[in-house]
Amino acid sequence: MRSRWPATPALRSPGCDTSRLVTGAGRWVLHLDMDAFFASVEQLTRPTLAGRPVLVGGAGSRGVVAGASYAARVFGARSAMPMHQARRLVGGAAVVLPPRGVVYSAVSRDVFEVLRTRLPVLEQLSLDEAFGEPAELSGASAEQVVAFCAELRAAVRARTGLVASIGAGSGKQLAKIASGLAKPDGIRVITAAEQDRLLAGLPVRKLWGIGPVAEAKLRGIGVTTIGAFAALPESEVTGLLGGALGAALHRLARGSDDRPVTERGAAKQVSAETTFSVDVATVGALRAAVAEIAAAAHSRLIRDGRSARTVVLKLKHADMSIVTRSVTLPYATADPALLTAAAQRSVIDPVEFGPVRLVGVGFGGLSSIRQETLFPELGAPPIAADLPDAELPAPDGAGTAGPSGWRTGADVRHVEFGHGWVQGAGHGVLTVRFETRSTGPGPARTLAADDPALSPADPLDSLG
Repeated sequence: MRSRWPATPALRSPGCDTSRLVTGAGRWVLHLDMDAFFASVEQLTRPTLAGRPVLVGGAGSRGVVAGASYAARVFGARSAMPMHQARRLVGGAAVVLPPRGVVYSAVSRDVFEVLRTRLPVLEQLSLDEAFGEPAELSGASAEQVVAFCAELRAAVRARTGLVASIGAGSGKQLAKIASGLAKPDGIRVITAAEQDRLLAGLPVRKLWGIGPVAEAKLRGIGVTTIGAFAALPESEVTGLLGGALGAALHRLARGSDDRPVTERGAAKQVSAETTFSVDVATVGALRAAVAEIAAAAHSRLIRDGRSARTVVLKLKHADMSIVTRSVTLPYATADPALLTAAAQRSVIDPVEFGPVRLVGVGFGGLSSIRQETLFPELGAPPIAADLPDAELPAPDGAGTAGPSGWRTGADVRHVEFGHGWVQGAGHGVLTVRFETRSTGPGPARTLAADDPALSPADPLDSLG
């Protein structure tokens, strides 16, 4: 097939360094990553939040950031950070919202429908990122790759209103590194001529598969960059990191990555676990650890765009024996409080069980259907969204808005004012911002919590 993208001149795109683009032949793998996806969807559907430091995630004492807008990242906030730490970094301007997985999933479907018109085979990694290897780019010049990526980005933005960054290289490793360099809102192509030099100077942790344990081992022998790692004899690498893993990582460090781009089946479980440097010996400390690890697993669940019905707690004894306990809920949910509570119910007192070396929390029975809205009595209390101009009433002592149980971030509909979302609640009233993707920034109104004209709304209506 003849390519329909021009070979010259190179297309300049935000985030794309075109000064070193050269014509080349061979394989091109693309990695597309939506910019600050969760926070961007909130800003898209709640236009008042545009440009604000938005934090998406659990707002409780054990809450974890699932997504942060670029305005929040300026302060140092980031995904997987404890929410209390992120709020402290951002300060009073922080807007904290609970995840709305059903909305993220809907927007994600739109993104991938667009991508599949040009990339029939997609290796989807999560709701907001995927690999592709267009057959028509085989042997293309870097300029042609840039033009193809620019067209993809434009199509995604036209369909969803959101920004994607795309990286391209000779394999998955380089493509993923390139998309990170392209952010925000850009394209980055890593050519064969520059890949060795670029890889050599990057921190070894940038290498896919190098986690904190492997990084610490390499640092112990003075290796901190991918270039230094690649220069090690393979025998030394395999002795340090293990045979199969060490050899595979060593090949990636040298720019050798022939892994195919293939469709992925849906994961059957998402989980997180931690091994402690000092064994946990009290039930209080164990419960705190379970809450923290459940929050990390929940962040992965949200990114996967699904809910869970089964919660599994894994405990490894100091003598290396393992006990697992599971709880099956009556319905699938993505509510962090319910999932964490289920994990907590399985905790065994270390006084009876013995000191705990490792804790893991897994969520199974995964589903794209969420039923928690059928059980509003199980909802968590509202937490103010802290918008400076919202004139929110202070929460009452119980942290609730009365029997109606409105939650901050909840989607609502008013007979007169239409669709909106709760910015804050307390003292029997709530402040609602009436807006959707299609309305632009809308007015905020303070209403009685028991206003008969106010009712819960489908979050998907916020997409307009």
